[in-house]
Order: sequence, then C-alpha cells, then structure tokens
Amino acid sequence: MVQYWGTGRTGITQSAAYTGTAGTITNAISAGVKKARISVTSAAYIKVGVAPTATTSDVYMAADAPESVTVSPGEKVSAIQVSTGGTLKVTELP
Repeated sequence: MVQYWGTGRTGITQSAAYTGTAGTITNAISAGVKKARISVTSAAYIKVGVAPTATTSDVYMAADAPESVTVSPGEKVSAIQVSTGGTLKVTELP
C-alpha cells in the first residue's frame, strides 16, 4: 500500500535574491521538516545542503514552477540565475 503524504501545511517562508552570484536563504530548515516548496521567479539552478552555494552545474529549475523537494533539518537552499536575476522562495512543509 502506498501512503499519500500530500503537501501538508505551509510553514515558514524565506526568500533570497540571486543574480550571477548565488543567493541562499538565511535560516536553516527547521527541526522536524522533511519537505519544502521551492520556487524561483526566473530560471535558475538550485542546490540544497548544509552550506550550499548554487552553481550552473546544479539542478535546473524553471521560473514560476514550484516544486516540493525532500530536505533535512539544518539544510539551506541556494539559487543562481540562468540568464536573469530573480528571487528564490522556500516554504517549509511541516
């Protein structure tokens, strides 16, 4: 039997600006959080980790196409532009 987790409630939301220089959310993912909704306002590359700095070798993310990803408490999310700067939004899904 497959268990459906859904998206859950929305929790803390953080944002960070990115350009040709990576932008990273300030605060780490909270304790107990296993999923986060990530969106970018312009095409970007994203990276999730304890001390991430996104590069053009990381995962591509299309603009305005939010995705839910697995995260661990203590991790952060970073983004860098493909061609135009934008804003990274990370919402915890506790």
